[in-house]
Amino acid sequence: MESMLPDDVIALARRVIEENAKKGRRVALAESCTGGLVSAALTEIPGSSSVLDRGFVTYSNESKQEVLGVQPDIIDAFGAVSAATAWSMAQGAIKHSGADVAVAISGVAGPEGGTDLKPVGTVVFAWAERGNDKVNADEQLLNGSNRAEIRHQATLVALELLLP
Repeated sequence: MESMLPDDVIALARRVIEENAKKGRRVALAESCTGGLVSAALTEIPGSSSVLDRGFVTYSNESKQEVLGVQPDIIDAFGAVSAATAWSMAQGAIKHSGADVAVAISGVAGPEGGTDLKPVGTVVFAWAERGNDKVNADEQLLNGSNRAEIRHQATLVALELLLP
């Protein structure tokens, strides 16, 4: 067994490491529903230490606030799975790291927790760049018959966002 992660995840993680290394770019992750899978994928690749600065796994609302500085009123007003929260997570990852670029992921992987407004499979991705306050967030409804499939798809989307 070369890797415990799927081949498509490893192939994309390899591209992220290689392409960011060529540009001298460092990355950080703020992960909630993926629970560190994106960071794990990147660290499967030799040479990842030249690109991955750090990963934050902030699963609870409290950890989003304490570790990344997400304001409680943002979570109260919009929910943990929202563009506002994901954007704040990405900005917090930039602020609390040496990364040039950060991606945040927050979502409902299921099987419980979905609502009419945010069904299972709703995942919000945010991208932040050091020195740029522009809001870059995207909510997607990922198709998956189970939690693992949704987390797998979310990992792939986040890796794509890390490509230069």
